[in-house]
Amino acid sequence: MPSINEDVSIGNLGSLQTLPDSFTWKLTAADSILPPSSAAVKESIPVINLSDPEVTTLLGNACKTWGAFQIANHGIPQSLLDDVESLSKTFFDMPSERKLEAASSNKGVSGYGEPRISLFFEKKMWSEGLTIADGSYRNQFLTIWPRDYTKYCGIIEEYKGEMENLASRLLSCILGSLGVTVDDIEWAQKTEKSGSKMGQSVIRLNHYPVCPEPERAMGLAAHTDSCLLTILHQSNMGGLQVFKEESGWVTVEPIPGVLVVNIGDLFHILSNGKFPSVVHRARVNRTKSRISIAYLWGGPAGEVEISPISKIVGPVGPCLYRPVTWSEYLRIKFEVFDKALDAIRVVNATN
Repeated sequence: MPSINEDVSIGNLGSLQTLPDSFTWKLTAADSILPPSSAAVKESIPVINLSDPEVTTLLGNACKTWGAFQIANHGIPQSLLDDVESLSKTFFDMPSERKLEAASSNKGVSGYGEPRISLFFEKKMWSEGLTIADGSYRNQFLTIWPRDYTKYCGIIEEYKGEMENLASRLLSCILGSLGVTVDDIEWAQKTEKSGSKMGQSVIRLNHYPVCPEPERAMGLAAHTDSCLLTILHQSNMGGLQVFKEESGWVTVEPIPGVLVVNIGDLFHILSNGKFPSVVHRARVNRTKSRISIAYLWGGPAGEVEISPISKIVGPVGPCLYRPVTWSEYLRIKFEVFDKALDAIRVVNATN
């Protein structure tokens, strides 16, 4: 985890009246969202009703076209979304020194700090976050909320359970659009036989404070998620943008009760490249802060290898990616960042 800047603490960003040089990005015209005169500025990722009889086809089309979509009628209680957003706000409203008590260790995943992708960029990002990994967050919650420990742990456990069920449902539907099922994923069968979970999950609470010069700052730099898929709840302040080749950067405005789903690198591998892992980022605002809660559903633990689903590849191929374990892929991503998929791509796929 990158070290937290001692001169400009990320826990105090919202109180700054000027943009420090370490947070000032040199953005080009290509980094901007589309101009208002462009017809494509009205374009956005599709909103899909999960109760629609054609949901499988709709999800498949969205994955192929965008690598992302929004979902309504997903079954997650609005009260739970409100509770986890309130929990996030309660934490980020704390004094910086209190938040630092939950700081991430150099070796650990859980804890408070900068985005993990920060080390790949020269400039710092205008955001702070709290990462919650399986089980390891409980001691931190006890430190942060000694009185409300049980209450907040309960919210996270319920949220994790609901999100895991939703992620499994989405996986089945999306695979169905390719004519396959979860049973066709070789490593899914192995994890089921061993009694372990199909995917490891992480929850990331993000806070993007108000910024004195948002046009020169970046809340979260452009990247793809390493996991199978990410389910995102965002507060009523926009900032999320996804990149589409034909359109440039497209803003995903928040819709009450609607969740955003991003296809990650692992799903790209499973689909043998049919579904792109969407490039996305977050911009910031001069007058309003933003909170988002990301549920990242990753790969299997241990030495289980991930590779394109054989039924998708077919008997004659080509298979675009070599088998790789989840831990190996994360290590590669940590080393080469946006070149990770290229690093495991089969050079001569036709053979």
